[in-house]
Amino acid sequence: MKEKDHALYEAFISKDPRFDGRFFVGISSTGIYCRPICKARRPKEENCSFYSTAAEAENAGYRPCLLCRPEMTPGNSIIDSSSKLAHSAARYIEENCGNIYSINEIAEYLGCTDRHLRRIFTEEFNVSPVQYLQTCRLLLAKNLLTETNLTIVDIAMASGFGSLRRFNDLFKNHYRLSPTALRKQLPEDGENSKEIRVSLGYRPPYLWDEMLNFLAYRAIPGVEYIVDNKYMRTISMVKMNGEYVYGWMKVGHNEKKNALNVEVSESLIPVLTQVISRVKSLFDLNCDPYIIYENLMSMKEINPELPVLGTRLPGCFNPFEMSVRAVLGQQITVKAASTIAGRLVNAYGKPIETGIEGLTHVFPLPEDIVLLDSPIENQLGPLGIIKTRSRTIYSLAEAFVENTIDFSHSANIEEEIVKLLEIPGIGNWTAQYIAMRTMEWTDAFLETDVGVKNAMPTSTPKERLQMAEKWRPWRSYANINLWNSL
Repeated sequence: MKEKDHALYEAFISKDPRFDGRFFVGISSTGIYCRPICKARRPKEENCSFYSTAAEAENAGYRPCLLCRPEMTPGNSIIDSSSKLAHSAARYIEENCGNIYSINEIAEYLGCTDRHLRRIFTEEFNVSPVQYLQTCRLLLAKNLLTETNLTIVDIAMASGFGSLRRFNDLFKNHYRLSPTALRKQLPEDGENSKEIRVSLGYRPPYLWDEMLNFLAYRAIPGVEYIVDNKYMRTISMVKMNGEYVYGWMKVGHNEKKNALNVEVSESLIPVLTQVISRVKSLFDLNCDPYIIYENLMSMKEINPELPVLGTRLPGCFNPFEMSVRAVLGQQITVKAASTIAGRLVNAYGKPIETGIEGLTHVFPLPEDIVLLDSPIENQLGPLGIIKTRSRTIYSLAEAFVENTIDFSHSANIEEEIVKLLEIPGIGNWTAQYIAMRTMEWTDAFLETDVGVKNAMPTSTPKERLQMAEKWRPWRSYANINLWNSL
């Protein structure tokens, strides 16, 4: 066995959660592949082979373990990759696997040829984009079979299979049992429910209370609600055919399984993969907490209790909502900004029935704002939004409608920040905060922020920025550590 494989075997038998998602282990004696944290009996070293992705393991003929459930594996931060384009493609496939019709569609989204995409993707992951897409669909279907009572037909459609027959054939071919047979083989502790639930894994530790407190402090009335240690929100999303769907979700913490439990309304089945992807972004589930902790150790020079292992970077679920919320928060308190955001929702958000107290509206769409009568300040002013911010919000809405700024995780962040700064009313703090929350930018630093200033009271903004150079490329996490220390 190669020296590298021996090191991976040692990591595998250690069951160390830091390696979860970094590789998968194919076991020739059983024909299954496992996560590094699998609690099954340790296999012999000579029976193990190692793969960088679940798709690569399945392409080698292995089927997923029913105990450790590879479909719950946390992903990897895009900054870890030497090929951003390949990882952007992988993220796009994961988010849209239920609605992708061709690889050319992915290439067009990323601005490259399908031939180039296939080449760089195969070099990075050792499987083709088509094989990766197929594995994403199968693993999503396996998750739904395991944790919901959705019909086999609904699961096939939600997972992106064009027909029930194709779904059954591929499932049997790859996993050597039918979807119905899998349900019969579930462990006794499998949480089967009439609700649509999925479990999403993370690398521990995870400071859930701190994350929930951060979101609760900034929650938009009517749209977001935190109660009983759960985050809940309304959702509006658009299907591939342009039709909007509306619903709700709840997210809770399962510390014993190092996972978040996500429950969504039945109305969101057509966009389930997008919902899952946005939950991962919002709760930073692809984070490797140990790498970040080690890179921020010099923060002890300013506070011996920092950094805190397990700190996550809150992302966002709705980029337009987050961008508007950032503008509303300029030069006023967080509480005041939430109050004004609630007024905006009541005035222009769509009312929906959720059956959940506190969840009454979806946030206004950018199209809703663009269609308001001019001048915009006459519409938003009565809500307590001053003229300059009203116009900034209108310009942001135009940018979303016209797609002139890329708010996705695959954005060229420096270029998009320049575009944001060209919008009147958006300065450096707002542009970096929007990039940090919507584009998953790990290297923003808000040296003029009031909270950062209070956490580093003896330094000037220039000195804070200079000190933060040591924390690259994880300065966004330094912001969160500083805020949490208050």
